[in-house]
Amino acid sequence: MRIAEVGDPVMGWLVEQYGAIEAVNIVRAGSPPASGPYRAPDPARKRAAAATPATAGQQDRAPTTAKQQDPVSTPAQWPATAPTDPSTQHSSATPDATSAASIPSAANAASAASIPSAANAASAASITSAADGTPALTASPSPVSRAATPSSSSPGAATSMSSDRPGAVLNRRLATWQARLPQADPTADLAAGERAGARLVTPGDPEWPTQLSDLGPGIPLGLWLRGSADLRFSCLRSVAIVGARAATAYGVHVASDFAVELSDAGWTVVSGGAYGIDGAAHRGALIGGSPTVAVLANGVDVCYPTGHTQLFDAIREQGVLVSECPPGTHPTRSRFLIRNRLIAALSRGTVVIEAAVRSGALNTAGHAVTLQRPLAAVPGSITSEVSAGCHRLLREGRAVCVTNHEEVVELVGELGTDLAPEPRGPVLPRDSLSETTRRVLDAVPARGGAGTASIAVSAGVDLSTALSSLGSLAAAGFVERCTKGWRVRRHS
Repeated sequence: MRIAEVGDPVMGWLVEQYGAIEAVNIVRAGSPPASGPYRAPDPARKRAAAATPATAGQQDRAPTTAKQQDPVSTPAQWPATAPTDPSTQHSSATPDATSAASIPSAANAASAASIPSAANAASAASITSAADGTPALTASPSPVSRAATPSSSSPGAATSMSSDRPGAVLNRRLATWQARLPQADPTADLAAGERAGARLVTPGDPEWPTQLSDLGPGIPLGLWLRGSADLRFSCLRSVAIVGARAATAYGVHVASDFAVELSDAGWTVVSGGAYGIDGAAHRGALIGGSPTVAVLANGVDVCYPTGHTQLFDAIREQGVLVSECPPGTHPTRSRFLIRNRLIAALSRGTVVIEAAVRSGALNTAGHAVTLQRPLAAVPGSITSEVSAGCHRLLREGRAVCVTNHEEVVELVGELGTDLAPEPRGPVLPRDSLSETTRRVLDAVPARGGAGTASIAVSAGVDLSTALSSLGSLAAAGFVERCTKGWRVRRHS
């Protein structure tokens, strides 16, 4: 079990009230301090107050049995060996490698006073099982970012959570964390990352992308990287291309074409490394020669999907693999939704190619809108279900329609510099003719022939103008003389 993702509002409350180290000690001990700022509401007191109106003097006196009825501070609901003295709680945390109070930070792995940013970019708020990779919490990376990823939360679960008493919720959370936290081993994670050739970067490091600060409280505490490219430098000019896994031939073609042209123009392509649109975007970027960034929902040493083993090898050679999860972590459904915010935040804009009405690509698009990053969508067939999400984005005005890579660069590039050329139709030879000459040419018959006077009348010009125009048209090869006068020249 490993510390893998940041998440739970209750743990966030503990950190805010007691501090990070004290919060971890609370989780380890299984009980809060005896004299803490938190006290759960007393149901008996509320019922008594509702049944009997209290006088002014009575309102100032609290029931003497309130502490016994407190579901949080009642000793019977906590393990028998749980200390109640804060000083005892501090001494109960053994300063070993697995102690959460001594987990090394990313900047100094030997520091024993920092909370585990070394385990992944993470905190003790959410812990993952090393055996099965199942997250203890499936919430978003921070209490604030939960609203940014509505698809990752369940309305029913939210209703149930709100109906429980805070003390009962804290009891359940502490029981889960207490069982999993002792097995967290950030030292082993760092060793596994070193063996896999991965590196851990945190805010303030030279390779850390500063645009991730736009995530606010949802910013990762660290990222695991595996590859030759510099993440920060690669993301300075980057575009995210996302879409359906079950992509059609049309979608794969568009994604590959966009990625090749963007890569040739010096833009980095960011995607999720999945089948379909993601894989096509990465392959196109590799052909173009620029770096490509794959943001994974698992450890950078785990190949998922397994069919992309060779693709990930090529990305490590020409780009970089990115993950919040420590090495050895396997993907889960919630982690795919959580990592989508990184795809949107690392790039300067997002392009959606083939997305169903319910899809992870639209989740990424929602993060891009929240971050106020440009969002584009490629239209598809109106009968295609995998393009219904793109059409919805366009219809609601949340995305801009793009049909080539120049329009994408214009959307995400610099104002007045990265402009797309104005689309024009084919240039015909007669486009260079003057308006009067074109009128004379239109009056010349294609079959048979017509005299100069007849052509002048049909064109609405005088005879001299008709003669001058016919001479110019004959010299240019548009008309020729015949037995009946003039006719349009037949090209073999």
